[in-house]
Amino acid sequence: MSIYLDSAIAAEAEVARQLGWVKGITTNPTLLSKTDLPVQTILKKLAELTTGPVFYQLMSSDLNGMVAEGRAAFEIIGQQTVLKIPASLVGFQAVASLSPEIPCAVTAIYSAAQAAVSQEAGATYAIAYVNRATRLLGDGVALVREMASVLTGSNTEILAASIKSPEEAAASLQAGAHHLTLPLGMLQSMTTHELSQKTIDEFAHNGRGI
Repeated sequence: MSIYLDSAIAAEAEVARQLGWVKGITTNPTLLSKTDLPVQTILKKLAELTTGPVFYQLMSSDLNGMVAEGRAAFEIIGQQTVLKIPASLVGFQAVASLSPEIPCAVTAIYSAAQAAVSQEAGATYAIAYVNRATRLLGDGVALVREMASVLTGSNTEILAASIKSPEEAAASLQAGAHHLTLPLGMLQSMTTHELSQKTIDEFAHNGRGI
């Protein structure tokens, strides 16, 4: 299992790096729009701030454009590149074309059938927007469970995104997600619990150390 930072802000990536257990960075067009830096500059900076993968989502809408954009992203990010490609007819064509060269993640999956096609197209990751799927379909965790059933025994792993609480994160993993990507605030909140803090305070008040 890996936990990734979902951000395109270099300062947040630096905080995540210092945590020591965040294994990579996922971005998307909306996140990249929140920085004034050129996209090429921020992608290079993010790659410097993690030893793990940096996910970049293709914006092109036609096959030739997607393939060209994917290769251009690889030129910028290098071996850390994972290409996020939206689940669509042409998107799956792009995955099939690019996955032999560059790891690919199919994003915006809302059905187990799309997860199955992701596997056949050669995707390394199938991304489920858990909380968004709950709002749109009724149960995002159930979607993860259905995807996991379809992908059992395959080389395609589920990355759960759009996570709004530690409980939703844990439920996604219990349903079969292999990885999580979370904004910085969620990464930090995953580490805390009111009872943990109460226990820590009790040790600090009553205990002794070196």
